[in-house]
Amino acid sequence: MRTKRENFGGRMAVIAAFAGSAIGLGNIWRFPYLVGEYGGAAFVLVYILASIFLALPIFYAESIIGRRSQSNAFGAFRVLAPKGKWHYFGFITVLAPLLILTYYNVVGGWSLQFLFKSLAFGFNGSEDMTGYFGRFISSGWAPLLTHGLFAIVVAVVILGGVKSGIERLTKWTMPLLFVLILGIVVYSVCLPGAKAGVLYLARPEWSGLSWQGVSAAMGQAFFSLSLGMGTILTYASYMNKKDSIFQTGWSTAAADVMFALLAAFAVMPAVFAAGIDPGSGPGLIFESLPYTFQQMSLAIPVISGIVAILFFFSVLMAALTSAISTLEVGVAYLTEETRMSRKKATLLLSGIIWAIGVVWSLSTGPWSDVTVFGVGLFDAVDFFCSNVLMPFGGLLFTIFVGYRMPKPDVYDEFTNGGTLRWSRRLYPAFRFLVRYVAPVGIVLVSLTPYIF
Repeated sequence: MRTKRENFGGRMAVIAAFAGSAIGLGNIWRFPYLVGEYGGAAFVLVYILASIFLALPIFYAESIIGRRSQSNAFGAFRVLAPKGKWHYFGFITVLAPLLILTYYNVVGGWSLQFLFKSLAFGFNGSEDMTGYFGRFISSGWAPLLTHGLFAIVVAVVILGGVKSGIERLTKWTMPLLFVLILGIVVYSVCLPGAKAGVLYLARPEWSGLSWQGVSAAMGQAFFSLSLGMGTILTYASYMNKKDSIFQTGWSTAAADVMFALLAAFAVMPAVFAAGIDPGSGPGLIFESLPYTFQQMSLAIPVISGIVAILFFFSVLMAALTSAISTLEVGVAYLTEETRMSRKKATLLLSGIIWAIGVVWSLSTGPWSDVTVFGVGLFDAVDFFCSNVLMPFGGLLFTIFVGYRMPKPDVYDEFTNGGTLRWSRRLYPAFRFLVRYVAPVGIVLVSLTPYIF
């Protein structure tokens, strides 16, 4: 006998939850530095096209599996393909997000520390901000403390359940995030020298876009929507049958792309205004921007301090909403497949994830000399999840929907039984993309690091 499952409370709650899962560190941390590394506006245009023609069909495929089955990432394949072995592959999509969360929580802890620092107006002093991030992650105990605090906050929200926890948080954090990032954009583009950063994002320089940049843009579209790791499937399993998968998908993708663009316009003009190299890489948010805030504080200390608080609060909220959806995948699996209570499942998984995360946290500091094939442990696990587990999950979902699920079932979910006009019209395009375009795109994204 299957236990009764919670559902989201309505259309806006569904969109807010999905947007919360998609909008995370990938938008506010990863996207700006990738734009800086791969040619500015040219990269942005490729990213938008990839979001429409690659990421969105995968989102729909994952959502169709989730709502049709009304089950977790493992049980979904057992429900939809009871005579096959697909559920064994589904188990990988349960493990993948949990492994990702072991190091994602570490980065969430970093954002928490930088919020604490900004609340104390710590970026307004004379301390050398260019080396602050390195000193923090090398200190050993401090990153472990913030890592633990972030994990506790995530667990508390999950303990509240679908309606009282996930839905309640995302319904107010998503609008707030957009308001905050818009305010930071206004401040950033008004800085002296910011025009160069705006032009960098608005004028495509195709000569500076390599194949690696195209692949990175495709990968960013894929990772930014939290695809291939069971989060979209799990959230879709909480959707009511009357809610539109088609509308939820394009609304989520639009919000995700819009927030990524706003994050770029919040960061890049300030980076150019401070004379910092836009191609600074992953350290752009945690290394370059603190220095930027410090330089701005020399002229406008109070305003600069407030903007720093708002920015790192936005980073923390983005990290939190994505981490919640990631943990929910494992909790849903344990509560439905083992009949474990939500409380026990949440506490068990949170403890295991934190313990493993301790290793990744220490590997960026005291254990930085420990490597795997010449790569640090933190970077190694990130590479494995991003280039192996997530693409495998995305490929699994597209093949299952494109070739294994009965075509009438797919049509029924995509069009709500044929009642949605635009879904009916666009269904042939979706079927073509999910069968032929998306699988090829996933393979290209996953193989590029090994070829170039």
